[in-house]
Amino acid sequence: MTSVLPPVAVGFFGLGIGYLVYGGMGLFYPTKTDESTNKSLAVWGLWMPGFMQFLTGIYILIAISIYRELPSVFYMAGVAFTAYGVHWFALGWKRYIGSSNLPDAFMALGFLVLSVLGAFVFGYVHDYPVMILFVILIFVYATEAPARFLNSPTLSRLVSLWQFIGGWWLMYLTIATVVDLALGLSLPV
Repeated sequence: MTSVLPPVAVGFFGLGIGYLVYGGMGLFYPTKTDESTNKSLAVWGLWMPGFMQFLTGIYILIAISIYRELPSVFYMAGVAFTAYGVHWFALGWKRYIGSSNLPDAFMALGFLVLSVLGAFVFGYVHDYPVMILFVILIFVYATEAPARFLNSPTLSRLVSLWQFIGGWWLMYLTIATVVDLALGLSLPV
């Protein structure tokens, strides 16, 4: 049977760039909402976290379906990468066309559930680095829902802080995954 090597570092890196860009802009330039900036953010959102996570998720789900040699926890990874990738396609597109953020409040509720599920699954199998990622995602979506419902700049800035922290954690996960798979070295967590 052919060995399957899931491209999780691709998904980690894509989301990490998305969170560094969106989180960084929200933290350090919270009033920059002109059309040019929004379109630039949209492009980053569509391609890095959107495309790279979607690609990773679909790859994992197809690999599980065909080869069935990946650990079953990869099913959660495939579902999450795919869902979050499509989520970023939607975020990027709506930002590109300049539509309202209010519906994001309801979206955040569903992604809060997915984040709790991911934290539970990865915690259950003792994959604590990925569990930490999902805990950060819980903070993002638990803050984003009231931020959008209340149209609160303070809470929106807190969402940006969680994203920025998550972006750096994702850079670490990218490095740790590549170093492990390419060199056989394990980084501490």
